[in-house]
Amino acid sequence: MKQGVCVFVSLVLMVLFCVPVFGQPSVKSVETISIDNFDTADEMGWTWDYQASRFVTEGYPKMGYFDGMPSSLIHLRKDGDPDAKVLGMKVLFDRKGDNWFEIFPTTTGDDGETKNHEIPMIGTVNQIDFWVWGANYLYFVEVLVRDAEGRVHVIPACNTAFDGWRNIVVNMPTYIRQQSRMRSGPEMLSFVGFRVRTDPNEYVDDFLIYFDNLKYTTNILENIYDGYELRDADFGSDEGDGGSSDRQASGTAVQTQNQEVGEK
Repeated sequence: MKQGVCVFVSLVLMVLFCVPVFGQPSVKSVETISIDNFDTADEMGWTWDYQASRFVTEGYPKMGYFDGMPSSLIHLRKDGDPDAKVLGMKVLFDRKGDNWFEIFPTTTGDDGETKNHEIPMIGTVNQIDFWVWGANYLYFVEVLVRDAEGRVHVIPACNTAFDGWRNIVVNMPTYIRQQSRMRSGPEMLSFVGFRVRTDPNEYVDDFLIYFDNLKYTTNILENIYDGYELRDADFGSDEGDGGSSDRQASGTAVQTQNQEVGEK
């Protein structure tokens, strides 16, 4: 009997002490965030641009938006969604070799000058996910990201030696720093663009490639802590230093006056 009572009391105590532990909020909130689905180009805050290596044929690459989407994504569409579009490129080179071209976001400033626009990726990114249409050429797709310390990394993604659409999932290497310990410079990882390289022995005429549904998976709470919003508190401009000096001077004057009263 006593043994049964002891077991019961032990179970009650275990429940009482363990419930608060299990009741703690999770520090993980994994979400998938879209960078561009290419369906609403006019609504994005940037446009896609390109550049290519020296032996690209004059007048190329050519870029445009085209109707279409991977068949696997059709069931995800809802009534009222905009027409499905994909981003496509056609590229020719004058000779075989170490040829390449890049696709990247850009913005146009008030002065009319176009500049690269790197897209910040919040949280701790686990994967970058996109669809690519291959033309069965041995070309290699790479993802370019800039880490939180300002260095650009080239991450191999896939080759295009296949026909049609394929979903590509790129795991983010753990050696890439995603949060900076510095107060200045980048604060997080950012997406720079795509680079496509040719195999030196592959044909370089009439190459086509399409992209769709670019997104990433991230733990958005991993670097959020209690009081996170105070990190960027505004203490005013440098002009406020003068007021601080005045207060210090005023305090010194009061202190001197008190000393004089004490001496009297």
